Amino acid sequence: MAPKTDRRTQHSGETRRRILRAAADIAAERGYDGTSVALVTKRSGLPASSVYWHFGSKDDLLAAVIEHSYTEWLPARPRWAPPEPGTDRIEYLRGWLREAGQSFADRPVFMRLGLMLLLERRAEEPAARARFQQIRAEMLAAMGDWWAAVLPDEVAERRPELPRLLAQLNMAASDGLYAMSAGDPSIDMNALQDLLATALDAVADRIARETTADTPADT
Repeated sequence: MAPKTDRRTQHSGETRRRILRAAADIAAERGYDGTSVALVTKRSGLPASSVYWHFGSKDDLLAAVIEHSYTEWLPARPRWAPPEPGTDRIEYLRGWLREAGQSFADRPVFMRLGLMLLLERRAEEPAARARFQQIRAEMLAAMGDWWAAVLPDEVAERRPELPRLLAQLNMAASDGLYAMSAGDPSIDMNALQDLLATALDAVADRIARETTADTPADT
């Protein structure tokens, strides 16, 4: 027979998961402002006291929703690993963007809710928005490290800000594709992702050529 403490822990964990699932569903439908503890209690079938016991406030609950959704998405995310020697950069980008698009096919709540929060300005910074910004910073850093690894050494030395700029361009364009696909599921995401990969590679190549062309000749 399992100890009572183990059963209580399991029950507490299941209660927390039920609350998170209910809050995630409501947030996906109604956004941050449209989500309330009352709706969560109704959807989950649990009392408000359980919500406050586990999360303290609506804002802390939605921060936990973003964290939980992000953690569930992590195994499906494409990795920004430096390509193997001889790998074509543009083909790597195409593959990565397609994988990224596929991983977001189910519209992870952290992405949907997080992007909505980024567009809002509040007197008090929501914990949910702050957590999404942390996630974005982690993703941006990984992209920047990849660009730093694939750019020619001379370019990276002369334009140290370039890897981050390319990562920001990549993220901004990917955000646009995500929003566009949410509004029109009939669009050809693979074709758009391939075009984006071509554009990113062309931008990087153009800047690299301009940078090396500006290098003073040895005297």
